[in-house]
Amino acid sequence: MAGLLIFDLDGTLVETAPDLAAALNVAMAAEGLAPIPLDQVRSLVGAGVRALIERGLKVNGASVSPARLDALQKVFLDHYGAHIADLSRPYPGLIAGLERLRGEGWRFAVATNKLEAYARQLIDELDMNHWFVAITGGDTFPFKKPDGRHLAETVRLAGGGPAIMVGDSATDVNAARDAGLPVIGVSFGYTDVPMKDLNPDVLIDHFDAFHAAVTRLA
Repeated sequence: MAGLLIFDLDGTLVETAPDLAAALNVAMAAEGLAPIPLDQVRSLVGAGVRALIERGLKVNGASVSPARLDALQKVFLDHYGAHIADLSRPYPGLIAGLERLRGEGWRFAVATNKLEAYARQLIDELDMNHWFVAITGGDTFPFKKPDGRHLAETVRLAGGGPAIMVGDSATDVNAARDAGLPVIGVSFGYTDVPMKDLNPDVLIDHFDAFHAAVTRLA
């Protein structure tokens, strides 16, 4: 039975780390700190911009006042907004998987901790907007993942379930569990804990395996 597939964005739908790393390192430079390698940035993404900057500061053994963090967030967002899709691309096999599943009646939504405006900008610049019936971000509601209400409200805005979550990190798995939803984990995203150790209902290593995973859970 077809329903709703809710996707995380960064590290699940789209490889965004190169553009996120560039913006993060502009913020680090503004604080006089060393740049953070791309591979390390991949493990820092997932809880929103403010947390990403805080994690970047921690990597450099630094901390700042809340007011300075606000300023660094503006530095980050100014750069990121101008370069949001310079290097970001959908993961291999994604579009073919979406086409096949939509043909079977599935609907798609995005629930990300990225600020909603930037999530929409990225999806629009990648010409992916037509795929999604709802897009929610970390500032759409008074709560965000891993709070399951973020997913529950996304389901509501998308027109109802049944729903399955698709994500790359503990934030996504925990949100799905909190919302009572099954979860497909992708192994290729951004996480400091390997997805296999987070025990998703199904684990995939490539979107070529996505249709079979959805069919299994449905």
